[in-house]
Amino acid sequence: MKIESSAINREAIAVRTGTLLAGAGVLAFSLNFPATTWSLGSFGPWTTAALRCVIAGLLAGGCLLAAGARVPARRHWPGLLVVAVGCVLGFPLLSTLALETTRTSHAAVVIGGLPIATAVVSCLRTGQRPSPVFWGAAVAGAATVVGFVLLEGGGSLTAGDGYLLAALVVCAAGYAEGGRLARHLPGWQVIAWALVAALPLTTLVSTVALTAEPVHPAWTGVAGMAYLAVVTQFVAFVLWYGGMGVIGVAKASQLQLAQPLLTLLWAVALLGERLTPAAPAAAAAVLACIVITQRARG
Repeated sequence: MKIESSAINREAIAVRTGTLLAGAGVLAFSLNFPATTWSLGSFGPWTTAALRCVIAGLLAGGCLLAAGARVPARRHWPGLLVVAVGCVLGFPLLSTLALETTRTSHAAVVIGGLPIATAVVSCLRTGQRPSPVFWGAAVAGAATVVGFVLLEGGGSLTAGDGYLLAALVVCAAGYAEGGRLARHLPGWQVIAWALVAALPLTTLVSTVALTAEPVHPAWTGVAGMAYLAVVTQFVAFVLWYGGMGVIGVAKASQLQLAQPLLTLLWAVALLGERLTPAAPAAAAAVLACIVITQRARG
């Protein structure tokens, strides 16, 4: 009885720890768009997208060396490259380009569909067959996002919306593949190896961008870049994948419900944006769809 009780206690502690890690990751991610907006005040979009990944890649490489981490097996590298393309290369660049012409609050609602997109990609990747309720809620969530961007765009998609929707797709693929890999590799090493794998390309792009785009140093811009590089691009992923590896993709995704709402709050508090009536309504509708998909999938 004592052995069984001890095992239950250890499992409960592990679940609480995993939940705290994933929750801290969501909180860190929620500041991504405000930090990007700040960074764009000092750096160009290509510099913002690439330099953050170079700094994060060097930090990740140092951590891998300090930990004496072994190079992942060959079978894991296709998945790590998906994470690199989706979360290191694609999402930072596409979302940064979007935020040049799009409000943070608007972007938060569009990217709020990320948990649904991640769940769909994960199901397709693993061969799961969710119920019709799952697919109905997923379609409704996607329709809500598209309807929102059409409403705010006067009936048409803007270039910023195009970037955001593309960012949504590539990030979902990176999240889903990263969640799968976190069951085989330490969670922090998933993003660390992806950052290191992308380092040659991000270094090249960053070097070219710094010579082609003007730099206007300001404390907000530097602070935004520092947050993006250290927290959003590395530490937040360490927390997120670490928690996901303990409690699973489905449970971790439920914690992501808070992310778009938190980003809306940051947009108002830190950037002084005024929310349109459609923004909180659409965010709440997407949140409801996410709850349904997670329960149906579970």
